[in-house]
Amino acid sequence: MGDGFDYRAGEGDGGEDVYSKVVRAGKRTYFFDVKATRNNDYYLTVTESRKRTGRDGNPVFDKNKIFLYKEDFAKFADGLADAVDYVKVNKPEFFESEAAEQAALEAEFASL
Repeated sequence: MGDGFDYRAGEGDGGEDVYSKVVRAGKRTYFFDVKATRNNDYYLTVTESRKRTGRDGNPVFDKNKIFLYKEDFAKFADGLADAVDYVKVNKPEFFESEAAEQAALEAEFASL
């Protein structure tokens, strides 16, 4: 996925790009895009892209997108934080493996 291709191509949603963050997570890539309306209101699109092999053997990207509007930012952030906190308490090993992977990546890049 490091080929520079925009896996969201063709999904124009009309807003002006303000900020983008790409998070690669195993077989999935998440795109967090802050966009501005004509009135300079912000909204957020979150796109999940998963690469799989199509029937013809060529890569296919399955995409799911949600739109989050300014009036929902705080409630969404609170709900996400609560859900993540629940998982941290009940399945802390999920976060330990992530921390170990991150530490391994940082060590690899430090040695270059």
